[in-house]
Amino acid sequence: MNTIFTRTSVRKYLNKPVEEDKIMTILKAGLQAPSACNQQPWEFFVVTNKAKLEELSAMSPYSAMVKDAPAAIVCGMHTDCMVPDMACQDCSIAMENIWLETTDQGLGGVWLGTYPDEERMEKVRKILLLPDNLKAFAVFPLGYPDGPVTPKVRDDETKIHWVK
Repeated sequence: MNTIFTRTSVRKYLNKPVEEDKIMTILKAGLQAPSACNQQPWEFFVVTNKAKLEELSAMSPYSAMVKDAPAAIVCGMHTDCMVPDMACQDCSIAMENIWLETTDQGLGGVWLGTYPDEERMEKVRKILLLPDNLKAFAVFPLGYPDGPVTPKVRDDETKIHWVK
């Protein structure tokens, strides 16, 4: 459970590649996510090509750090699945698993939302040549953090309500 409390957004990375075995472990955490009717509407694309990372860094006003990341995981979302209305939630669970395992591996990352912004999804689709039946759900740059990582404490108990 400690990983949940130490996970934070990391936007600066050391100029050091991330080992493929760590990325595979991270991806397996994503694949392990539950989904509605076990539809698993995700596909993951690992981007390490510097030119592609540079292109992805221009997908939104908030994605500049992608160009400096040694890798990014892009989650594609199928909407031609059994329960398409739940695909977004399914992919969110998978992405959270990816983020938690990234932290557990001693790495850092940040979730950059593309879905449901049509312009962002289209930019990512063109950069990665995604098929038309796959929507770009999220971009997750990751790497070794460049500097100390300080998680935010989120313990506002006024957000908790008991119904007895």
